Amino acid sequence: MLKQFPDDPLVVILPVLLFIGVVAAGLILRRILFRALRSWSAKNESHLGPLVTGTLNGPVFLWTVMLALHVATQNSSIPAIYQRYIHTTLEVLWLTSLISAASRFAGRSIRLYGHQITGTQSVTSLSEKLVQTVIVIVGMIWLLKVVFDLSLTPILTTLGVGGIAVALALQDTLSNLFAGFYVSISGLVRIGDYIKLNTGEEGYVTDITWRCTTMRTLGYNLVVVPNSKLGQAIYTNYFLPEPRMQMSVSFGVAYDSEIDRVEAILLDEARAAIGKIPGLLDDPEPAIRFNPGPGDWALVFQVNFNVTKYSDQFLVQSEMRKLLFKRLQKEGIKLPFPTQSVVLEKASNA
Repeated sequence: MLKQFPDDPLVVILPVLLFIGVVAAGLILRRILFRALRSWSAKNESHLGPLVTGTLNGPVFLWTVMLALHVATQNSSIPAIYQRYIHTTLEVLWLTSLISAASRFAGRSIRLYGHQITGTQSVTSLSEKLVQTVIVIVGMIWLLKVVFDLSLTPILTTLGVGGIAVALALQDTLSNLFAGFYVSISGLVRIGDYIKLNTGEEGYVTDITWRCTTMRTLGYNLVVVPNSKLGQAIYTNYFLPEPRMQMSVSFGVAYDSEIDRVEAILLDEARAAIGKIPGLLDDPEPAIRFNPGPGDWALVFQVNFNVTKYSDQFLVQSEMRKLLFKRLQKEGIKLPFPTQSVVLEKASNA
């Protein structure tokens, strides 16, 4: 037998109209609020507007649909026993989506504003994931307590026992995790820093994840270092305490050259190169040292100067050598070839 439709059509029409009306009102309100927030952010040059709209664009639509379902079912002829299950399901979905949105918002906020707190150029993926994980765990505990009214003591006890077993099975993974967390919060290695390990690996730090630290070499290759190895390694950070660094080039001149004149020529040309060579700093200004001085075949001078950052040294050294070489030739300073004298002695007859 076919099921008969209700005598009063409003029993079906009213919930449908309420559902459509609430969804339409929610979408209109979302559009107005997001547009106002974008306008305010553009006016105040703030990243908050794009951050909020990008994070809540999807969740707000989902929340609008859930609110519409709640209003429609409240004004329908569905029996109360079924409405209870519907409302519990909607409550779980709402809290789950709220936790997810909060986790994404926190992760994006850490990524966007974290450098203002940590002082680093960027925030590592590990820091972002840890914040999101903490929010999800706290949110799920809150969900179990508020919605299902579960006792947390047995759950925490089980998690504690299970955590010991997991920790024993994942010693290497946890070692990398905690080492990465230490490296991230220590401030000794930051995203964008150029570091060189005592084992020879070097490059720009691109990210620190839960397992490894990735670096990009000057040749645009990827170097992957386990966090536990980085935590125990001896390394040089060429960006701390500041990125500039001192470099030098050496020139050998003939033994009959006048030392003071050579020093004056080299210093004059090095100072003149400031502003011509990208990456060459004027503070502190270049300096000339008669070091190591008399060599096997020449008088060796050392030209010291500072560059902006590690990667600038190669261009600056090359250009500085060219300028100094041309200037010494122009001034008539002899640049001897490496020579070696061989003395042959004739053995006397017995």
